Amino acid sequence: MGEPPATTRLGWLDALRGLAALAVALHHAGYVYFPDVHARMAGWFDPGTFGVLVFFLVSGYIVPASLERRGSVRGFWIGRFFRIYPLLAVGGLLAVTPFLLGSRGLRAGLEQYDPVTAVVAHATMLQDVLGVPNAINVLWTLSYEMVFYLLIVALFVTGGHRRSAPVAAGLAAAALLAGGLLPTTLLSRSAGTGPVAAAAALALLAALAAAMSDRRVPRIAGGVLGGAVAALLVVLNGRVGPWEGLAMLAVMFTGTVVYRAEHGQIRRGTAAAAAAAVCLGTLAAGALHTGPGSGRDQFLWSGSVVSAALTFAAAWLLRDRAFPRWATGLGTVSYSLYLLHPLLLMAAVQFLGFGGRGDDLPGLLLFLAVLVAVSWASQRWIEAPAQRLGRRLTRRVVPRPTGAARPEPRPDCARHPSSPSAA
Repeated sequence: MGEPPATTRLGWLDALRGLAALAVALHHAGYVYFPDVHARMAGWFDPGTFGVLVFFLVSGYIVPASLERRGSVRGFWIGRFFRIYPLLAVGGLLAVTPFLLGSRGLRAGLEQYDPVTAVVAHATMLQDVLGVPNAINVLWTLSYEMVFYLLIVALFVTGGHRRSAPVAAGLAAAALLAGGLLPTTLLSRSAGTGPVAAAAALALLAALAAAMSDRRVPRIAGGVLGGAVAALLVVLNGRVGPWEGLAMLAVMFTGTVVYRAEHGQIRRGTAAAAAAAVCLGTLAAGALHTGPGSGRDQFLWSGSVVSAALTFAAAWLLRDRAFPRWATGLGTVSYSLYLLHPLLLMAAVQFLGFGGRGDDLPGLLLFLAVLVAVSWASQRWIEAPAQRLGRRLTRRVVPRPTGAARPEPRPDCARHPSSPSAA
């Protein structure tokens, strides 16, 4: 009958992460192994957007809790660095290796950009809002993860972190009312991609250094600066429409709203009202701002929002149930699965000749088996050691909270990553 069920209390989050990563991987693999099925499905459901929105809800639920549990901005950023960057660096190097060897170009014309600008933009993890193409197609979501981190740090250092409900509703309202009026990549088109990337990187370094200070005034100033840079880039320089960037941030903060209601930090009626406002606001923004003649895009966006919300809600309602080990196991390797599947697809198409053969179930099953195996190895030998190193470093440089300064207890979230970036 298979493996015994997982008993961890947060197994539902692992299961959601695994489902989301698998949905995105199957969406991209469909182009290669099931082009006919993928073309027929493209008109009624978008598993890629669905998976990303589920990831964002999970990030919203758990990442702010991680920051508040630590009670330390310094500890939070150390944890984020060692959770995300080691595998990101490996994946980025693998993505550009064929170009460095002279056999292939980079995706989306990235080779046409100044190398320093491209590296700096990816190092900030904000490349998608800096006008720089993503070295790996899925990296755009990490830019919005980074924006979310900067915003929650800004709220934390200013004492506004409990106001997740009005923030979520406000972002949805902004997506609806102003998202269609704001330009895309305005800063990069006006000042140049290189100068904007350099200015953003310097501002981000200053913001992070100040926010990690032990002194109150620099910490607040750094947090606010980081949040302001993030917000400015989303509304004035994103690759996607500002309405969509704001909507995705609203979805993330909705995950936070659910967490706060569950733990008695806000009233459940307030949380329900905020979640409804976000759902209706993001649906309306998609209907209004996707442009005339875009009924298909409006339908796909609406279906992704509703299905992601229902999936997250169903898993939350079942949060005290045990989930199968295979489902939670996929969640454990979800970051590797999410980040590495485009590279395996690239190798399958460009070097092994897959694709263009019609529907190929054996090829898809082989791809999934290799992907899971590679993701398991990556999690074990890249992700896990880096996280252990990050925890050791955090213990050395971040003092334990004592007395009144002790953060709110969050015993179950400490060891759980979130979102594709794990967040």
